[in-house]
Amino acid sequence: MFRFFKKKTTPDEPLPEDQATTPAPDLSISQNTSTEAPPDAADSPPVQGRRFMLSQALSGAPLGRQTGLPKASADIAQPSAAVPIVSVDAAQQPEAPAQELVQELVENQIEERAEEQTEEQIAEQKTSWLAKLKGGLAKTGQSLGSLFVGVRVDEDLFEELETALIMADAGVEATEQLMSALRARVKRDRIEDADAVRQALKDVLADHLKILEKPFDVGHVKPLVVMITGVNGAGKTTSIGKLANALQQRGAKVLLAAGDTFRAAAREQLVEWGNRNNVSVIAQDGGDPAAVAFDSVHAGRARGMDIVMIDTAGRLPTQLHLMDELKKIRRVIAKADPTAPHEVLLVVDGNSGQNVLSQIRSFDAAVGLTGLIVTKLDGTAKGGTLAAVAAGAQGTRPVPVYWIGVGEKMEDLQPFVAADFAAALVG
Repeated sequence: MFRFFKKKTTPDEPLPEDQATTPAPDLSISQNTSTEAPPDAADSPPVQGRRFMLSQALSGAPLGRQTGLPKASADIAQPSAAVPIVSVDAAQQPEAPAQELVQELVENQIEERAEEQTEEQIAEQKTSWLAKLKGGLAKTGQSLGSLFVGVRVDEDLFEELETALIMADAGVEATEQLMSALRARVKRDRIEDADAVRQALKDVLADHLKILEKPFDVGHVKPLVVMITGVNGAGKTTSIGKLANALQQRGAKVLLAAGDTFRAAAREQLVEWGNRNNVSVIAQDGGDPAAVAFDSVHAGRARGMDIVMIDTAGRLPTQLHLMDELKKIRRVIAKADPTAPHEVLLVVDGNSGQNVLSQIRSFDAAVGLTGLIVTKLDGTAKGGTLAAVAAGAQGTRPVPVYWIGVGEKMEDLQPFVAADFAAALVG
């Protein structure tokens, strides 16, 4: 009758060991989905059941008691690289290793599938690009390649090669350097076969052009201010549009500035390229190009852009008043950002021959070039001009070539690779 005097167990006191219970693990799943584990969820399935679990996860079949797993989320039913994968926090469910195994297998297969597709696409694009480059330089390639058919390796062959290189716009200085290196290699390796001489010429030319090969570094400063110039008709504005697309493919946020206020419809042309690439364009109708450049640098910084590309008016090196305007634009850009412009690119026409050297010399003296974009290598260009640039001919310096263009499509502007260019040029 005195049972009400008996001390009650308070919630704060621990229960006896024989009455203690283990709380069920938390099986919360991302993307706002949750489920409860069945009674036997803690039991790990046998190893031979892993393939069955993976097939069920990929097909969308529910993972029930036969696997000891909760029902899979709908996101796993149709796995795709573009669809987010259901992720389970392993720290919250230490007693469900089978679920982690299935999740890992699913993710690995999706990643492998995506990598295979990417590699196939890259290989296909690479093959197409090399074919276009070889076709664009076919005139020189056929001229040089025909010299190695049914001939002996002697001085006559070297003289014909020397003439062919000069005719391909390589120039005297570059041709002398190439032929000297080729003779030395043939003598060193004791080459007696004409085809082996052609391969040696490819190697020598690739080594000669290697000084022009340089990757375009995007991430070292933000925003990266790129000033782009060139003569009228070189394809400057078109190259900017293609370049904006290429940089976006690398994940960069791009802003364009229509600083070419002299040429009719130049602003509209750049705006159209901006619409194609879904890129904003800073423009003023008939405004001062230096003011456009100044505003674009500030806009790029305010909007968190990775790259700001500033188009400038096309001009000839002999147009001194326009060259002075180009110097002014560079000074104004430096006022907006003391470290800018970070890149000054010159767009040159691959069909211009030795005139490219005079353009490089004049623009480099005016604004200090950091790189080149060579366009229109898609039919009549001889291609040897880059050998002259690499040789520093006519008082120029070997300015790096960032990109070369071989067509009108977006993907026809690609980074310059010395070995690929040499292989296409020799044939």
